[in-house]
Amino acid sequence: WYNENEPILWWSPDPRFVIYPEKIKISRSLAKNLRNNHFEIRMDTAFEQVISICANQPRKDQPSTWITDEMRQAYIELHHAGHAHCVECWNGDELVGGLYGIHTGQVFCGESMFSRESNASKIALVHLCHFLQLHRFKLIDSQVHTEHLERLGAEMIPRNDYIKVLQQTHDIKMPDNWSELFKNYIACS
Repeated sequence: WYNENEPILWWSPDPRFVIYPEKIKISRSLAKNLRNNHFEIRMDTAFEQVISICANQPRKDQPSTWITDEMRQAYIELHHAGHAHCVECWNGDELVGGLYGIHTGQVFCGESMFSRESNASKIALVHLCHFLQLHRFKLIDSQVHTEHLERLGAEMIPRNDYIKVLQQTHDIKMPDNWSELFKNYIACS
């Protein structure tokens, strides 16, 4: 993967780790957390905070982050252009969990997530899956395997299958900022 002081390269792992939004696995304890409605869930209201926390979040077996200042700025520009989005979990005024990624056609490429309270990132992901399913997205690209996402229903697919999905998707008319669409989704869920 990318390291600081090296050129930023394009990576295409084979196999590819993906989540089909309709196949998200919700454990009993996670379902209970979702019902308790402990967090306020928002989308696209604190993108810079989400990516900054993701960049500074200590990670097991990772001495540093791939989200350098240059990468962070590129994602912020993509957000302003309507291509990058985030889901946020708030506990009062505190941002306690979330994730961000980029959408292309009917695919959402999840880039990073964080959790400062138990289950916050999982709840963000569940809401993202339901929102994307509602808007006819085909999959969430998680790139590489993690046990955390596997427990939530992510699976490996051959790169050729992933490329076929990309080729078969079409653009969905979505606003640059998904905040209002997400508010409507939350109000109806």
